[in-house]
Amino acid sequence: MFRRSVVKLAAAAAVIALGVGSATAQELPKLEPKDSYKVGFAQTESNNPWRIAQTKSMQDEAQKRGWQLVYTDAAGSAAKQVADVNSMIAQGVDAIFLAPREEKPLIPAVMAAKRAGIPVILLDRSVDPSLAEAGRDYVTFIGSDFIEEGRRAGEWLAQTTGGKAKIIELQGTTGSSPANDRAQGFAEAIKDHPEMEVVASQSGDFARDKGRQVAETLLQAHPDATAIYAHNDEMAVGAIAAVEAAGKVPGKDITIVSVDGTRDALQAIIDGKMGATVECSPFFGPVAYDTLVKYANGETIAPKIINEDRFFDASNAQELIAEAY
Repeated sequence: MFRRSVVKLAAAAAVIALGVGSATAQELPKLEPKDSYKVGFAQTESNNPWRIAQTKSMQDEAQKRGWQLVYTDAAGSAAKQVADVNSMIAQGVDAIFLAPREEKPLIPAVMAAKRAGIPVILLDRSVDPSLAEAGRDYVTFIGSDFIEEGRRAGEWLAQTTGGKAKIIELQGTTGSSPANDRAQGFAEAIKDHPEMEVVASQSGDFARDKGRQVAETLLQAHPDATAIYAHNDEMAVGAIAAVEAAGKVPGKDITIVSVDGTRDALQAIIDGKMGATVECSPFFGPVAYDTLVKYANGETIAPKIINEDRFFDASNAQELIAEAY
């Protein structure tokens, strides 16, 4: 059941490629069609279930195809991730899959690979579009629609609270595309609800413990808060602990909504401690490698390939938790 869902998701991602402004392969470094490739995957960090699942998907798919995978973990450092990409260039990889920690600091890595004649595909996070362009500087971005994720979270919260809430927002890594876009989408969703107010917003860096610490501080500063919107499930789970430490009941005194669709989040929904989470699939291996093969074969690659993401709440969390990571 789980594997079938992964495969179907990969296929769906390919189908939902956005074709506006599609670029031709001729504008980028060429890639020779081969049976096997040596590819790099520059991961940003491995401190949460989402990243671990993403890495495993990339590793499993490489093994399945008989490709050589050069894997690096930047441990949350943009500077190290740039160095990791430079190391891959020195090792002569055929292509690089990059999950940029932040939008601007990873531009030098993208440009260095381009100068070296190595095509780059961005996974799950993008780079500053004013400084690097899909189809010119890198092949494509594969991932979720982060603005839509934030919008769906905001719409659910507005409906659930009757359009009345004092909200604490736990933002992701400062400067990252998911944090920027999830904040934007959420703001757009609640803008027509004047009684929905974000009373505090601070980065928890997508980490459970930091999310807990930030939530504790913000709950103390805003004891009248009635909702928490977290940019990912790890921070949301941390926030649940913070709510309980404040002597309040998560799911009753504080409504919590998030993004990712992790097993822990679905369990929290089942337990009544969390309201909902928007899926952000980490299973990139099949669609990432399929896209590279299509590129090598000279097919036109859309500048964005968007995953289809589900929505989890009390109506389906129990049914779908077996498929979560």
